[in-house]
Amino acid sequence: MADVMGAGLGRRLGALLYDSVLVVALWLIVTIVHLAFFRLVLGQPVEAVGVSALSVWSLRALLLVSVTFFFCFFWSRSGMTLGMQAWHLRVQTPNGQRITLKQGFVRCATAWLSLAALGMGYGWVFVDKQRRSWPDIASHTCTVVVPKRQDKKH
Repeated sequence: MADVMGAGLGRRLGALLYDSVLVVALWLIVTIVHLAFFRLVLGQPVEAVGVSALSVWSLRALLLVSVTFFFCFFWSRSGMTLGMQAWHLRVQTPNGQRITLKQGFVRCATAWLSLAALGMGYGWVFVDKQRRSWPDIASHTCTVVVPKRQDKKH
């Protein structure tokens, strides 16, 4: 990781803000499909859709699974989500390789814990000399700043 710089908290939050727009769109689609399933496939009356514990908890589980797969897919494929591309960030192994799905799942699980701890897991970048967050440390990955491409036409 000698030739790349660890990402600071500001860039990470900027990328997360961009990605949150995509996640909200994904969650809207998942919610529509979920509600349509309960209404059209299971035949629940309109007033009963979304009321039962099964429908509430199944939707929550689907939202959690969908956001986890969203991040794990992009991290393991290219190391970047769309928000990370905009902020010139990449998740990678310490030797610069793509992360595995397992590492992505560990990152996601630790990210939820980091947020539940009032964001302390992300604030850890201020403490760690390599600017690693708890998800970086737990998954043996790093979030780095990708250098902007230099225009070769002067």
